[in-house]
Amino acid sequence: MFVERHGRGLEVFFALHGWGGDRRTFAPLAPFVPEGVSLYAADLPGCGDSPRPNAWAVGCVVDEIVWAVRATGAGRVSLLGNCGGAVFALLAARELKGVVERVSLIDPFAYLPRYFRLFNAGEFGRRAYDATFANPFGRWLTNQSLRGRRAGAADLTASFAEVDHEAARRYLKLYDEVGTVEIFRGFGAPVEIVYGERTFGAVKRSLKLWREVLPQARVRELKGAGHQPFVEAPERLAEFVFGAGARKRVTV
Repeated sequence: MFVERHGRGLEVFFALHGWGGDRRTFAPLAPFVPEGVSLYAADLPGCGDSPRPNAWAVGCVVDEIVWAVRATGAGRVSLLGNCGGAVFALLAARELKGVVERVSLIDPFAYLPRYFRLFNAGEFGRRAYDATFANPFGRWLTNQSLRGRRAGAADLTASFAEVDHEAARRYLKLYDEVGTVEIFRGFGAPVEIVYGERTFGAVKRSLKLWREVLPQARVRELKGAGHQPFVEAPERLAEFVFGAGARKRVTV
């Protein structure tokens, strides 16, 4: 996995992006990384500059994440997962017993919504995906239709102009294969969840499921933000992730 580091501190945060994204999802947080902190932003296998996994299986992807986290050399790590990356952060955390300080979930889905599951439906699903995400006009039309789920000039489909579309389709199948979030019941590490006020209804409905299986979770809403709080409310999100010490650095 290709990993980009922001900051040089000993306190380590390891970040996993969501569906259709890459490590650049976390770039807006870079100016807010406090002194004493390092933020490692990873490209999931098959995304960005990371090669595809050895096999398109949930376990293979998790193994690569675990290896990449251990490669930081940190004794303790906080995991950060956005959107679909939240599930992989939790799966990796289960394998990293004694290493994970806490897990922060950013606008996480607890299940694969029906409108995404449609893209897994054989040849019809492939054609529907191509029309929606692999086509410039389809991306524009989709982003326009999601005005209520984003703030300002945020573009919910821009990243799909550069993705490996086969990998993106494969990840939809992996999310479906993970199954119910019941697999995380009994997970003991501290968990934090933040979601945008204007995000998808499926994310908001997911909150009940997350609270049921992760009763220790601390939940916070970002007022005015949608499904992309990294670009819509980076400073407030940075305070949630890093704490009150997150302040934008001034470059002279």
